[in-house]
Amino acid sequence: MLEFWLCFVPLFVAVDAVGVMPIFLSLTQGMDRDKVRQAIYRSLATAAGVALAFLALGTAILHLLGITVADFMVAGGILLFLLAIGDLLANEKLLRQVDVNNMGIVPLGVPLITGPAVLTTSMLLLNQYGAAWTATAIVANILIAGAVFFFAGTIGRVLGQVGEKIISKIAMLLLAAIGVMMVRKGIESFITAGIASSS
Repeated sequence: MLEFWLCFVPLFVAVDAVGVMPIFLSLTQGMDRDKVRQAIYRSLATAAGVALAFLALGTAILHLLGITVADFMVAGGILLFLLAIGDLLANEKLLRQVDVNNMGIVPLGVPLITGPAVLTTSMLLLNQYGAAWTATAIVANILIAGAVFFFAGTIGRVLGQVGEKIISKIAMLLLAAIGVMMVRKGIESFITAGIASSS
């Protein structure tokens, strides 16, 4: 069970459901309640499908390209760090014009729920804790994101705009720290492999 929580926490930070919530509210403002629910269901199905497909095929793709786990850890850690820093330094997350009928797929499902941070984190967790725990943690976090979307109006009123921003920024700071940790572990793997090959 410890493995689940070790997978759950980094993915919870990567999904950043509370940080995405203001975007969700902006995109669905004035929409019919049934259409909002339909968009949420589509977003959850899309996010889960893309994340689990990448989890299943990611290792084979890395092997085909000759990329080691250590390579991916360093590259993934740098990516997570840059994503987090970009979000921390940005004043606002920019909204683009979206197709109302397909908003559950893009941008809600991908990339707002399952984006580069989630895909990178899931691949790194797969190598550390295995497919079962990682997949379970992915599904759990996507369901939590769906629950946040369903109760977005109430949560938004309780937290207020300032509260939402504070929680989102704290989550991004943690994501940056996780990125640094992944780079450190990747470098340690390089050093360990170099010592083993020279001995």
